[in-house]
Amino acid sequence: MSKIARKKAKSAATGAKRGEPGPATLGSDVLVQCLEREGVEAIFAYPGGASMEIHQALTRSKRIRTYLPRHEQGGVFAAGGYARATGRAGVCMATSGPGATNLVTGLADAFMDSVPLVSITGQVPQVMIGKGAFQETDFFGMTLPVVKHSYLVTDLADLPRIVKEAFHIAQSGRPGPVVVDIPKNVQQSRAHPVFPDAVHLRGYDPVRQAGDAALEQILGLIERAERPVLYVGGGIITSGASAALRQFADTTGIPVTTTLMGVGAYPENSPRSLKWLGMHGAAYANWAVAEADLLLAFGVRFDDRVTGKVEKFCEHGTIVHVDLDPSEINKNRKVHLPIISDIRYALERLNAMLAERPLQKQFTDWHNRIAELKARAPLSWRLTEEVLRSQHVQDHMDGNPAEVILAQEAIAMLHELTQGDAIITTGVGQHQMWAGQFYQFREPRQFITSAGLGAMGFGYPAALGAKVARPDKQVVDIDGDGSFLMNIQELALAHIDGIAAKAMILNNQHLGMVMQWEDRFYKGNRGHTYLGDPDNARQIYPDFVAIARGFNVPCERVMYRKDLRAAIQRMLDSDQPYVLDVATPYTEHVMPFIPAGRTVEEMMVQ
Repeated sequence: MSKIARKKAKSAATGAKRGEPGPATLGSDVLVQCLEREGVEAIFAYPGGASMEIHQALTRSKRIRTYLPRHEQGGVFAAGGYARATGRAGVCMATSGPGATNLVTGLADAFMDSVPLVSITGQVPQVMIGKGAFQETDFFGMTLPVVKHSYLVTDLADLPRIVKEAFHIAQSGRPGPVVVDIPKNVQQSRAHPVFPDAVHLRGYDPVRQAGDAALEQILGLIERAERPVLYVGGGIITSGASAALRQFADTTGIPVTTTLMGVGAYPENSPRSLKWLGMHGAAYANWAVAEADLLLAFGVRFDDRVTGKVEKFCEHGTIVHVDLDPSEINKNRKVHLPIISDIRYALERLNAMLAERPLQKQFTDWHNRIAELKARAPLSWRLTEEVLRSQHVQDHMDGNPAEVILAQEAIAMLHELTQGDAIITTGVGQHQMWAGQFYQFREPRQFITSAGLGAMGFGYPAALGAKVARPDKQVVDIDGDGSFLMNIQELALAHIDGIAAKAMILNNQHLGMVMQWEDRFYKGNRGHTYLGDPDNARQIYPDFVAIARGFNVPCERVMYRKDLRAAIQRMLDSDQPYVLDVATPYTEHVMPFIPAGRTVEEMMVQ
């Protein structure tokens, strides 16, 4: 070796000892390192030209498992199911252009329901942005109305900070989706990354805590009330306040009703539970709120599906609204006492105050009245004349209408056989409402549904995400035939990755909820709500058993009530993904029913 070569080698060795930077890291690898540092274990990602660099980097990760959905919407819904089951940010990824635009529905769903998501998208190289390049869309601008925050990464040096901020924003305060759009040239460039340990965002302070004076006002109102009701929503679950809520309700004796997003925040087997309220909520919950003289609205947003004609909602009661997000205060319903606070903090502080100064009331008369309301209109089902005369009975029951399977009974049987311990996801429609009515939920994050956006096709991908997050739990998607078909391709994800989420399809061959409105308000005229084959109406169409077989997923169809219990048990006993296609009559309506914009006085009970 020459003197010059020896000198260079010595210099290099000395430099290494002194901590001089080694080879620079590819941007795609920097991103993966950022995700690993945030504790990401699963990403639902579909590759394309503008994101393939990141997929190459993911193949080198020993911590992150990449799940390949068969459609980007399936991926974002799966990430949403993961997030709803855990409270941690779900992560999804797509390429630019159509890959990114296929994520929009899932982002809007997460935004409406306050679900933490980090959505990563590839973007065309920076020099091509704005030039109408192949598969270019302005995803940053396109998603502004349906995300909590957006980033377009223009400098690789910023990427570690941006990713850390993205997870912080998605998971803190009122959670929501965050988009990180990364041009391909940033992925391909190299840098020496500097990973921040903390996040400092000027003007973003998600921590809000109520003062004791405001909370004392709540206790004072309770002491003067005769008919109080707790109306609680998804904010209870998001903030981890379920235990504090249970203590508060049990200490005060105040009955509890929830929104769909709040299902499971308070155990529905408690005598103080009113289940959930609103358009298809329990009649007794709606009546109780109408009679209440004090409504404690905790972590809710007074959604129109809950309130109906909003100015008539709890018209004669004093309304207290506690919420973390100031923008929700007096947005939909004017309230008497607004309090901006993290609801877990507020409830824990209220519990501490009650421990020091217990209430001197027990609301015995109100509890007796609640019992009367429950007895007047319990949630139940029966074989109606419409069902007995239906084409379903004529075509499939062989003259024995007692063998009809009602969707409500199937769900109640699923509850019984799972002992109420499964995580339930749903699509959107009648089956969604019946799942909420007839499965008794005891724990938070047990009911996973697209509540605010009402996105069909949500149920099965969300079940896959929930099962990835909670492999120890039985996860069942209660779905409709229309909703399940929208993302049926995710059976491939389930089979290939061995995700043993189940699907119980309540198959009535119709868009059931729209059909119900047609029956009630359009004289039964069918506006393209029949999903079967009109030339062969006696056959169930499509053939889900054959479709599932094509994906190598076990599936069976159940036509008769006598076969239902054993079929559900076989589904639950399977260690594989499994589809159970349950034929149900299309003549059933979800009851109770408060039509949109109406009042509780106009509620249809049957």
